[in-house]
Amino acid sequence: MAAASVGAYSWLTPIAEHLARAADQDAKGRPPQSLLFLWLQGGPSQLETFDPHPGTKIGGDVRAIETSIPGVAIADTLPQTAEQMHHTVLIRSMVSKEGDHERATYNLKTGWRPDPTIVHPSIGAVICHQTTDDLEIPRHVSILSGEWNPRGGYLGNEFDAFRIGDPRNPLPNLRTSVPVEQQQKRINALSQVVEREFERGRIRNLDKAKTLHETSTSRALRMMESNQISAFDIANEPQKTISAFGDTPFGRGCLAAIRLIETGVRCVEVELNGWDTHINNHELQSSNCKILDAALAATLQELERRELLDRTLVFCGGEFGRTPNINPAGGRDHWPSGFSVLLAGCGLRKGHVHGATSKSPDLSPEKRSDSVDSPVTVESLHATMLSALGINPTTELLTPIGRPLQLSQGTILRSILR
Repeated sequence: MAAASVGAYSWLTPIAEHLARAADQDAKGRPPQSLLFLWLQGGPSQLETFDPHPGTKIGGDVRAIETSIPGVAIADTLPQTAEQMHHTVLIRSMVSKEGDHERATYNLKTGWRPDPTIVHPSIGAVICHQTTDDLEIPRHVSILSGEWNPRGGYLGNEFDAFRIGDPRNPLPNLRTSVPVEQQQKRINALSQVVEREFERGRIRNLDKAKTLHETSTSRALRMMESNQISAFDIANEPQKTISAFGDTPFGRGCLAAIRLIETGVRCVEVELNGWDTHINNHELQSSNCKILDAALAATLQELERRELLDRTLVFCGGEFGRTPNINPAGGRDHWPSGFSVLLAGCGLRKGHVHGATSKSPDLSPEKRSDSVDSPVTVESLHATMLSALGINPTTELLTPIGRPLQLSQGTILRSILR
């Protein structure tokens, strides 16, 4: 499935452009589908974002505001997002068995709990493995990623995400400082040296086909020569558009992600850190929500404006939520027993809310599940997301040791699918 590069249709008339985009589809007649993974590292509080309970013992200092979904309110920390909720599916009943940051992040990004015998691929790696594109830039990109960058796991390092920082800064090392002829001589010399070392056995215990050095070199050169790298450059966007996203690193990351998806990139993750609020919860959550609010609202609007929303699955969430009770330091602690994630885009219902949490939950470990209506497991979330993207979650792959493993063991949540 060939993906059009940014600006590829710009010379066409509006009617011809529409026909050209319609032709850019896969063999089943569907446009190429991508995942935009907005990752809120640290555990955002459901009570200060998408599931407020103002005026209750657990409500904290937020107020509820109405949204573009009739009868549905979210926290007043997200006023711009509230106006775009009609595009979304809000799941308020996520549950997980992982309350540690590292384990829970692994769980949410892969759909599997950590297992010492295997490293599972992130959902972006799975999407790239299950699709084929003739793209000249990386198909899996991570923007502003911290410690837990999306990985290929048992699928291989070639499915790791390509990492970049703030899109305000140009990508490094994409332009050669020497003439083309000299660069080609260097490439030829490198190839000869590596070939000789393999033949002499100095690079021991390595299968040449598995070292990826030739693949990495050819991909890097192809990317350097491609016009598609302009998708990373948000300076090509009007300042008005950049400002709409909040003109923060996260906002610029979201805008770059849209440009990359428009070019054909299959998965882009953008990270916003700082949600681990064991102290000063309201102040810190509210501060991060200001960044998230502008970027998330603008993302939904811009995807819709560019006619990308129906072929992009947007995920917004973190590894778990925060406790209903506020601790003595004015913070909320880790809470995997009823938190929220926001979805939008391809294959999903619009303006729909699934599940609910109690205004007076039982905080005892054995009774926490009783405070969540229509719970959704992480595994089922992944199965549903894969299904929405046109990928069968029951597909089996063989791990490097020959072990058959499904893409997901979750149950598809069909009530949120169109």
